[in-house]
Amino acid sequence: MTHQHAGRVSAAAGFTLIELMIVVVIVAVLALAVVPMQMGHVKNARMSEGIAGVGTIRTALRTYASSHQGQYPTLTGARGDQLSALFIAPDALDGKFFTSGDYAVTSTANSYTIRVTLPTDPACWYQTDQDGNEARGEF
Repeated sequence: MTHQHAGRVSAAAGFTLIELMIVVVIVAVLALAVVPMQMGHVKNARMSEGIAGVGTIRTALRTYASSHQGQYPTLTGARGDQLSALFIAPDALDGKFFTSGDYAVTSTANSYTIRVTLPTDPACWYQTDQDGNEARGEF
């Protein structure tokens, strides 16, 4: 489109509709690529809090065993708020994303398993045992 001003011809400034639409499509494609990756990082960051709580329980179990001839207490599916034998306060494992009830501890005299489940996504979990074997659910 051209305009005439006092005998001069000049081009109109601005973008055409097709140019703006192309930019919007490019931005949308980039957003679709980035958002799923970001959501995975958010889930991993949340799980880090749970894994830290597992470390607290692991340390308490090892401390207990060192004071009891190398034997762990007998626990069957104990929640994190049921670990008074390990001197863990009922709310000691509560955080931003997890509560004590999201942890499960099973132990015998010679072994233990600790599991934490992300409450907002039950398919996302972390588990460890006395030998340091780790297992993770979907991330």
